Amino acid sequence: MTTDAIVGRGERPWATVWTLAALLLALTIAAIVAAPPARSQGEAGGRYTGVASCAGSTCHGRMEGDGTVVRQDELMRWQEPSTPGGAHSRAWAVLSNSRSQFIAKNLGIGDPSIAPMCLGCHSTQGAIAASGGARRGSVPLEDGVGCESCHGPAGGWIASHYAGVGTNANPDAEMREKHLSNLRAGLWKLEDPVVRAGVCVDCHFGSAGEGQFVTHRIMAAGHPRISFELDLFSSLQAHHQEDADYGWRKFGAGSGRTNHVQMWAVGQAVALERSLALFQSRRGTEGMFPEFYFLDCHSCHRRIYDQAKPVKTSLDNPGRTNIPEGMPPYNDENLIMLSAAARVAAPALADQLAARTAAFHKAMTIDRASAVSAAAQLQQTVAALKAAFAARSFSGADAFTLVDAISAKAVGDRLTDYSGSQQAVMGVDTLLNAMVSSGRITVGAAAGIRADIDRAYTAVKDPNAFRPADFQASLGSAVRAIGALR
Repeated sequence: MTTDAIVGRGERPWATVWTLAALLLALTIAAIVAAPPARSQGEAGGRYTGVASCAGSTCHGRMEGDGTVVRQDELMRWQEPSTPGGAHSRAWAVLSNSRSQFIAKNLGIGDPSIAPMCLGCHSTQGAIAASGGARRGSVPLEDGVGCESCHGPAGGWIASHYAGVGTNANPDAEMREKHLSNLRAGLWKLEDPVVRAGVCVDCHFGSAGEGQFVTHRIMAAGHPRISFELDLFSSLQAHHQEDADYGWRKFGAGSGRTNHVQMWAVGQAVALERSLALFQSRRGTEGMFPEFYFLDCHSCHRRIYDQAKPVKTSLDNPGRTNIPEGMPPYNDENLIMLSAAARVAAPALADQLAARTAAFHKAMTIDRASAVSAAAQLQQTVAALKAAFAARSFSGADAFTLVDAISAKAVGDRLTDYSGSQQAVMGVDTLLNAMVSSGRITVGAAAGIRADIDRAYTAVKDPNAFRPADFQASLGSAVRAIGALR
């Protein structure tokens, strides 16, 4: 997420107004990771066909969303010029604006619109190149981040995808089997939160591919800071409606829907898993220095005072007790949220997560070998949490419990820095939406809490104006309002 771009859920049915700037640049950039998980059985050798192959008026190119099964105006929504929903289509175009030119000049990479460092995340064509030749096909740069960046190379399944249904007595079952066949042919299974997270974090947190990792040096040149929350970003980019047809295709039941709580929890685990994996790789260092991207930005980027009476510029953080004053900690924004999710959804792993988190922070103060070893141990726990979250059916009641966990003293006291606080408000927003979608609270009741959520967003709108105590008060107000609806 950019330092000046945070927004409430404008696409949510219960949101009243947008009070903050849209998540635009952050929806198309990169920054941390390891190899993505397997996405489908047919991915190897997949061939890309480009956005034009999806754009027919009988497919996804209509001007009105009046299709009988899907909206069919998905291309228009993807191209929407002024909302986060159109950010992927603008991904390549932004490389020609003044900010991108400024960044490229500072980095000495020439024209950013053709620079491999940029194209890996700002275009489907660049992502194909970043895969190291594992994928085939060529698409125009002008496509930006096109359909296949999220849904996978369509060469193996597009013909089946646009073929009609209704040839047998059970069209719902027929739609389901058709979808399963497309998955086998290479369509990426985005309804699976682990698969979706693996697709999204390639750019929104970064990947091992060249051109898909935003280093501290790139950010120093002017690139926005990277952050990611799977369910929020998915909502901002959704070009579809979840109805009975969607349920049959994706889940095999007309009542099937995305579990937003599960999506949030898995997203937190996958983001941290990637961060730790990449930290252990060659990406973890930059010359004689550590790669500062992995460290908490605001532990260093604070005002400097040189006066007789010292001024403390940070708050004590109980999650960082093993870190001596003046040593920058690992960016633990996802660790904080995972600690809350683990207490609720995987209590058997919660203590192990806490112990290995503390050991990792301590190892960071010793030497790189110790830090890499501790990161590997912590990564194992995170992977186990990911599996536990993916296997659990989260309920609306779980959403209330998770809000309590995020705001509990053991977690809330750790929200002393900007990154973790961003994740906290995005998490509470996601969980409130889950309460609505599960029927635990009404649309009207949720709308009444919007002002509290927006105040919490406002508290993290500008990193230079971030005040931990003010944020904790704002988030606390939102949490109390949610609790009153229990």
